Amino acid sequence: MRAGRSDLSKSPNQALKGVQRGQGSACTAIKTNGESPSPPWRLHVGAEATAPGLSGDNAQSHTQSAENTSRTIPDAALLRDVSQPTCKLMFRFIPFAKRKPLVAVIRLSGTIAASGGGARLNDAALAPMIERAFRRGKPRAVALVINSPGGSPVQSALIAARVRRLATETGVPVHAFVEDVAASGGYWLATSADHIWIDTCSIIGSIGVISAGFGFHDLLARNGIERRVYAAGTSKSMLDPFRPENPEDVTRLRALQDQIHAAFVEQVQSRRGAALNTETDLFNGNIWVGQGGVDMGLADGIGHLVPKMKATFGDAVRFSVYGQRRPFFQRITGQAMSDAMASVEDRALWASVGL
Repeated sequence: MRAGRSDLSKSPNQALKGVQRGQGSACTAIKTNGESPSPPWRLHVGAEATAPGLSGDNAQSHTQSAENTSRTIPDAALLRDVSQPTCKLMFRFIPFAKRKPLVAVIRLSGTIAASGGGARLNDAALAPMIERAFRRGKPRAVALVINSPGGSPVQSALIAARVRRLATETGVPVHAFVEDVAASGGYWLATSADHIWIDTCSIIGSIGVISAGFGFHDLLARNGIERRVYAAGTSKSMLDPFRPENPEDVTRLRALQDQIHAAFVEQVQSRRGAALNTETDLFNGNIWVGQGGVDMGLADGIGHLVPKMKATFGDAVRFSVYGQRRPFFQRITGQAMSDAMASVEDRALWASVGL
């Protein structure tokens, strides 16, 4: 098909207007005369345009006058011309043009804490990234890539709740892919997904609550140091590490832990439902590896991100990766001591699952 010139130096809006005046290629069939773009397509042709698939005398007999008219053309003619550069440009601005499926990938790696240096996860820092992942580019799914030994139960709950809220608002399904570990709060994050996939060596579980500390009262006594505390309220100095352990403090602490544990159990039961193995105590803080976690119902199967998403959405699936990044100057200045202390705490959490 011969048509008017195609000038790619024009802006997209200019190109669109030119195509609608008959100065572009066959992709002008997308919209003409205010009609909806449903087959058979209609093409605006100008004084120098000829109908597709015709040549010689037949082409001359179909040459149009200077006044634009509409002519029905076969779909095959359009398919021949969509490879032209102008058509490729046009399809970028056509809302109903078919695009490759997109999966937004959110990397959640590190311990979970409200603040502190290092690679730490918290709702305030992750919120903008999670929002973009669900809303940018109309993803077909969101994939959470999790590698966390846990941490703050509150931050775990906040992040998981945000993921569920956005999944409900956008109607986008969520898949979780566990790398080394999703234990304790890390598994809480995984339960925000509709499907959980793990590696054969991934560690998951640790559905429990733990508190740890040190006692220094003997050290103070040996060095002749006296601890003086003045408080209004009998429980204000609970679990003071510089005073002997008080059994009443331990009882109150266990009551608090039981409440948090109950919330954790409810989260797992509400998200995993009938998939959970009812013959085994899953909520005693134990951990499982690979297929053992699948057998317990804590995961849906063994699977990795790329092959699983290709199997679900086809080989043409695209990935857009979102990860937490610290500002450059924050990485090199100002937080050396904070990062060092955070690293000690993080190391203890990773060690709790044998890593």
